[in-house]
Amino acid sequence: MSRFFFNDRKQLVNDAIEGIVLSAPHANLVRLDIDPAIRVVARADWDKSRVAVISGGGSGHEPAHAGFVGKGMLTAAVCGDLFASPSVDAVLNAIVAVTGDRGCLLIVKNYTGDRLNFGLAAEKAKRHGLKVEMVIVADDIALPDNKQPRGIAGTALVHKIAGYAAEQGKSLNEVRDIAQETCDNLYSLGVAMQTCNLPGSEDEEGRIAAGQAELGLGIHGEPGASTLDTHNSKAIIDALVAPLREQAGEGRFAVLINNLGGVSALEMALLTKELAHSALKDRIAYLIGPAPLVSSLDMKGFSLSLLRLNERVEQALNASVETVGWQNPVAFAPLKTAPHTKIHDSVETEPSDNPRVKQIVATVTRTLIDLENRLNALDAKVGDGDTGSTFAEGARDIAQLLEQGKLPLNNPAQLLQLVGERLATVMGGSSGVLMSIFFTAAGQAVQDGTALPEALLTGLKQMKHYGGADLGDRTLIDALQPALDALRKGDIQAAAKAAQQGADNTATMQKAGAGRSSYVNSQNLDGVTDPGAVAVADVFAALVKG
Repeated sequence: MSRFFFNDRKQLVNDAIEGIVLSAPHANLVRLDIDPAIRVVARADWDKSRVAVISGGGSGHEPAHAGFVGKGMLTAAVCGDLFASPSVDAVLNAIVAVTGDRGCLLIVKNYTGDRLNFGLAAEKAKRHGLKVEMVIVADDIALPDNKQPRGIAGTALVHKIAGYAAEQGKSLNEVRDIAQETCDNLYSLGVAMQTCNLPGSEDEEGRIAAGQAELGLGIHGEPGASTLDTHNSKAIIDALVAPLREQAGEGRFAVLINNLGGVSALEMALLTKELAHSALKDRIAYLIGPAPLVSSLDMKGFSLSLLRLNERVEQALNASVETVGWQNPVAFAPLKTAPHTKIHDSVETEPSDNPRVKQIVATVTRTLIDLENRLNALDAKVGDGDTGSTFAEGARDIAQLLEQGKLPLNNPAQLLQLVGERLATVMGGSSGVLMSIFFTAAGQAVQDGTALPEALLTGLKQMKHYGGADLGDRTLIDALQPALDALRKGDIQAAAKAAQQGADNTATMQKAGAGRSSYVNSQNLDGVTDPGAVAVADVFAALVKG
């Protein structure tokens, strides 16, 4: 099955061009209505008063090429089919449509089809009396001995520099020369762990083995120059940086970090970090990206492009543009940090004694510890089987503090807040946080002067607010809320009875509204009491027995 969204494969490129034009933020793009087979995107505000800058090639590299059309960059882009050069007629029509007396510059990636089709179109345009020059981008350093290096992501930088020169009113020869100078100081290298897939084609087993990456593969999925036996981000960056440094030599560089289409934003950020700490770090003046500028459909890979800087190139690179796809350079500097005092959110307590409270704490913790296996067995039927262990872990911690005499037993506010703090630390998952919210909010209410029974209800209210569960959702709230309502009236026996009734009711509830039980079907829930509710009921029963 194809892994692409599209309607009609034959109309895919046309549809994509329409989407690009529609989304242009400056509303300055148009598709020229020449012929259905000719796809030219041009500046809507172009008046032929300056040198036209035209590029193009196969589609599938978005935002290249149409995404770079606009003030300050390309005058027009000629879009071929997926990974296929546009026809001679398409290029010729683009030249004639946007070129005035100042002439035009064609920026062409170094692929045979592009060179031939753009070259022949240039010769034909000259017969129409138009001045046409062409530069060929050959920035790929994957094969140093190759007499015809490929044009890859660095092409976007040539668009930017040449577009700036044309916008400044430079002559055709001046625009050509600065574009050629850019090409001569441009070095790119890519890597991928998965090649690209063509829309409409069946997915095939990739040629790149699991755990490996290809260094130097082309933007049409052509095989790379070598294979790396790693996906380690630092090792991959180092493998790219070493040959780039050797080829580029000394100097200050702008570095384009280009997403080939299938790498997540998280990974691109990580790779940028690795680059910032690489052997290249002292030569980086600007970062461009990370972003897709010259992509390769859904290729799981990226490339680095180095452009040597001088004052003229730097000024051109930083000039503002009005395009869909360009990314403004960012001056490179080490990570900025700001000192800030860490907040130690711990409760200040003073151990104290209170025999009655000590007995209550001992009863609650012993009950929960003894319930561990029973609650786990219940939870295994409706959840992930760890409720007993989770509650027991929290109870053991509090019991240990009790035994060591470290609890503020004679200060209810401090005691509740300390219990809340410890449960958030030692109890796992959401249960620990929920119980911590309950005790922390209750402790704060007591500190603010609220009576203990009412404070416990305040804690319950906050637990419901943040946790999202309520009565009838088949959780411990079904036992805890009726118990606390009864306790507010001063009757612990009524509270225990209400808790038990609430727990029993959970066995008849056909659907859980919260917690892991909410993912379990009603047949598995039928007749099984919620383990959290059982814990609450047994704790209140134990308190009645004393």
